[in-house]
Amino acid sequence: MPYEPPTHTVERSLRATTGAKIIAGVDEVGRGAWAGPVTVCAAVTGLRRPPAGLTDSKLITPKRRLVLCGELEKWVTAFALGHASPEEIDELGMTAALRLAAVRALDGLPVRPDAVILDGKHDYLGSPWQVRTVIKGDQSCVAVAAASVIAKVHRDMMMAELGITSEGCSAFGFDVNAGYPSPVHKAALQERGPTPHHRLSWAYLDALPQWRHLKKVRVSAEAAALESGGQLGFDF
Repeated sequence: MPYEPPTHTVERSLRATTGAKIIAGVDEVGRGAWAGPVTVCAAVTGLRRPPAGLTDSKLITPKRRLVLCGELEKWVTAFALGHASPEEIDELGMTAALRLAAVRALDGLPVRPDAVILDGKHDYLGSPWQVRTVIKGDQSCVAVAAASVIAKVHRDMMMAELGITSEGCSAFGFDVNAGYPSPVHKAALQERGPTPHHRLSWAYLDALPQWRHLKKVRVSAEAAALESGGQLGFDF
């Protein structure tokens, strides 16, 4: 199914209405995973024509996504990644963890953006950043789409490497599921229990009586809703 390519409409609007010159698109990946960090990419693109085929990372095949990521990293004006660990997610809740990862990404850019375009309808970033939220911004906005692809590829690579190099992780299929629920992941949890890379405040442990004692106290109602699996539209 063909998709409309993303445009610079939002960036142009921000430039016209706020005077912003440096605008970063921000998107996250890993929100709905059971293991691994939540990862945020901040990408500054300017108003140049993007590489062909750019859209939301979820709409691109893994092979094409990898190639496109390489093209984007050369094409963007700047990009940076930020992560929040499973421990930080358990301690802070998802909204605060997302903000932490986003601030880390934005702070990693060589120049501070005048404005930020955030994918979705909720502003989890807040003051002092000037934020414009855009529903499905990863499909409609060039900078956010670029951030979506770069974040997805880098987190997938991190999780695949984790499955290879971290003791006890090879059975979980992180190279395929990137820490999200899957039959292989669920079976490994049943047999082996969670690893140090799992989020221990999430509800999947309720279905594992032998490992339920490891569960951490839920931080917030928002975190509990996100951990319940499939309620908010995950990005696997």
